[in-house]
Amino acid sequence: MDLLLALVMGLSVFGAFKGIRLYRADARLPDDLAVALEVGATRTTAAGSAIDRIGMRYAPRVLNMMGPKRVDQMRRRLDMAGNPGGMTIDRYAARRAVYTGLGSITALVMLMNGQVFLAVLFALYGFFWTEVLIRSAIGRRKDDIERTLPDFLDVLAVVVSAGLGFRQALERVSEKYQGPWADELRITLRQMDMGVSRREAFDQLRKRNDSEQVSMFVSALQQGEELGAPIVDTLIQIANDMRRTDAQNARRKASKAVPKATLIVTSVMLPATMILIGVGFYYASGVDFNDLLGS
Repeated sequence: MDLLLALVMGLSVFGAFKGIRLYRADARLPDDLAVALEVGATRTTAAGSAIDRIGMRYAPRVLNMMGPKRVDQMRRRLDMAGNPGGMTIDRYAARRAVYTGLGSITALVMLMNGQVFLAVLFALYGFFWTEVLIRSAIGRRKDDIERTLPDFLDVLAVVVSAGLGFRQALERVSEKYQGPWADELRITLRQMDMGVSRREAFDQLRKRNDSEQVSMFVSALQQGEELGAPIVDTLIQIANDMRRTDAQNARRKASKAVPKATLIVTSVMLPATMILIGVGFYYASGVDFNDLLGS
């Protein structure tokens, strides 16, 4: 068993050194992967960049295994997550290859040592860790956008009412904000600068964000434009509707939390309290139950 374990670890180390040697040999990379290593290079960490460089040669194989439909779905999820750490679809494939490989090797080692639980744990880590990171980034980004949007619309309405056009006001206000919503607006403005119509740019903004409030903002803005409603009144109305929706969601979450808290109290705290009270009565009474039972 020890000999087999040493053989597996030796092959792993040999593969790692071989990959480093091939990388240092300046082997030509596919153009899309070479671009992927540059895009977002300033946003990712040193560890993330190292993982990308190790797995970049296997990224095309991962993408082929995923298929075009799955690749398009993952590209949209990365957009919804805001490309955390500069992650493009190629970087995702590279990290998926590295994590899956490391998780599989570690799971095999644990399985040979008889540690089945750890083997399953490392295998799940290798297959799903990247997905967990993306899902977490999507949730955080969505919450941040929905928290920022109502106040942003209030400020935008004030700037528009001061006399600036909607396009100039949008650019002016977005410069004062930081975070994912400001990034989304800068992308939308850049698309408009490149000749994309305002309607199409905001439609793409809605597609990049899985947020009900963003969809409400785009729909109300487009409807107001079609009906000729004043933009200031439209922005104020959207902000008020979003705050009303936030309040309703907060009440809904609170109503769902009450039964959960009651369940925890009745199933855990109440029995423990009754046991504690019974034990206290027993020791305080000084009664010998052996005499009562005749034993």
